[in-house]
Amino acid sequence: MGSRILLKFEAAAIREIILDKPAFSMGRKADNDIVLDHAAVSGHHCKIYSSGNTWFVEDTGSTNGTFVNGKKVLKAGLKHNDVVTVVKYTMTYMEEGGAPAAPQAAAAAAAPSPSATLTGQAAGKAKPFLEVLEGAVDKNEYELSAMSTYIGKSAQANIPVKGSGLFGSAPDMAAVITIRPEGCYITPIKEGYARHNGDPLNEKKQLKDDDVIEVGGTKFRFFIKKA
Repeated sequence: MGSRILLKFEAAAIREIILDKPAFSMGRKADNDIVLDHAAVSGHHCKIYSSGNTWFVEDTGSTNGTFVNGKKVLKAGLKHNDVVTVVKYTMTYMEEGGAPAAPQAAAAAAAPSPSATLTGQAAGKAKPFLEVLEGAVDKNEYELSAMSTYIGKSAQANIPVKGSGLFGSAPDMAAVITIRPEGCYITPIKEGYARHNGDPLNEKKQLKDDDVIEVGGTKFRFFIKKA
């Protein structure tokens, strides 16, 4: 496998991107190679490109800056396990043949299952679900079995949605539902696009039974199913 980056939103992994062409543009607009759909990301925020035997990241006039290992940069060469930060997104650069980043894999393997941690109940006693009330895309109910579940129009999203408006537009990633020991939370990726109980979703909210989530033309009901 060649050099690659692991893209995360906050602490949750979205996808791994193989660096299989000379340059990749990143930003909020849909014409980027890597779309970072967040209001604070510039339309064309930065780019990552290969020169010689080194991959570089270069800021392309963004408003909020591009950071490598916490330091703001205009241009920087990347080494194995360097972390590029753009607003709430992080991209860990991994070289071909390099060791995996930190002991994250071991930590993930040791992490308890969502059903084991949810509201402190024993595994199998309670499982979170989304029921589709309107605008089903591929099925009418989804079990939230992962620690992070992404909702959006991208093929990478765990739960696909119908877009809204005349052209059916929707963000690649609109929101993410995360499971923590104390319960489930929904966090906007594109702020204000999704709605929670009728209000625009602009910040992280804890989910309760029968909460209604709207993403574009798809409406869901959150509920806990007890075994």
